Amino acid sequence: MVTAKARAVDGPKDSFRAAEIERRALDATDVLIEIKFAGICHSDIHTAHGEWGEVQYPLVPGHEIAGIVTEVGKDVKKYKVGDRVGVGCMVDSCGKCKNCQEGEEQYCLEGNIPTYAGVDKYGDYTQGGYSTHIVVTEDFVLKIPDNIPLDKAAPLLCAGITTYSPLNHWNAGPDKKVAVIGMGGLGHMAVKIAHAMGSEVTVLSQTLNKQEDGMKFGASEYYATSEKETFEKLAGKFDLIINTVSAKIDMNQYLSLLDLNGTLVNVGAPAEPLDINVFSLIPHRRSFAGSLIGGIRETQEMLDFCAEHDIAPQIEVISADDIDKAYDRVLKSDVKYRFVIDTSTI
Repeated sequence: MVTAKARAVDGPKDSFRAAEIERRALDATDVLIEIKFAGICHSDIHTAHGEWGEVQYPLVPGHEIAGIVTEVGKDVKKYKVGDRVGVGCMVDSCGKCKNCQEGEEQYCLEGNIPTYAGVDKYGDYTQGGYSTHIVVTEDFVLKIPDNIPLDKAAPLLCAGITTYSPLNHWNAGPDKKVAVIGMGGLGHMAVKIAHAMGSEVTVLSQTLNKQEDGMKFGASEYYATSEKETFEKLAGKFDLIINTVSAKIDMNQYLSLLDLNGTLVNVGAPAEPLDINVFSLIPHRRSFAGSLIGGIRETQEMLDFCAEHDIAPQIEVISADDIDKAYDRVLKSDVKYRFVIDTSTI
């Protein structure tokens, strides 16, 4: 067993506190990782606050993990001590179902095992990356390219793959007009990745406050959705829209912006249900879809793509003592654009 320092929360309204957690002893194919940085995702906040269902507390969130391999099991083939690695939103799956066999472990028919707030194959409750160490089977560990700093690599393990996967699946490229709803942690990555894929990118944000950043990240146009004329001007323009917002918005307004055969993909996950009018879809054979993260193979592809195109998130590195403040600021959209915890402060 490995004792790790961590930051845990004891209830939906509680503050984070210092804690110690036990990581399992290494199995033959396990990797022990010393975590250097852990990103803060909106999913962490929803889960810590109990907004997505019942949670077993104490909870250690965090599924954007970057660190160094410090020990490997006797049968590990992919990694060695000293390797720079990452762990994303899942740490295991059944490995046998159709989806797993096709490299889509995130859609495991038996349910993938999330990095935190899940139950692993040993019957233990999983705890996440707001900690100093984690043990993960080698098949769910990612290689971080040498030219991506570890602090900037961490958010790629969720924000990066969550946006790369739908852009990749729906064939974003030079012949596609792509809109990104929201310019937060997910949104700014979607802009960068879609631009690198060659798409014409438009940002749809409540205000123009982040317009300068959006254009710098690769957007060619930027519109305020608080202005009524935006929806009139952009009607029927886009082939693909990525909605990164984790709040309830009028989806029918945004569906009206799709061209014939266009698709709006939801990657943000609000706590409230979204209302869809079927007549926003039928007249132009539009599609409304959802996308989770990516499988392990696609996540590695994303990391390599980001390394090749010099793509990295904009981050603010914080002390573990500031997690509660960071949560408050995320809820106020007061971050540009991802908080990353320096785990040496845990």
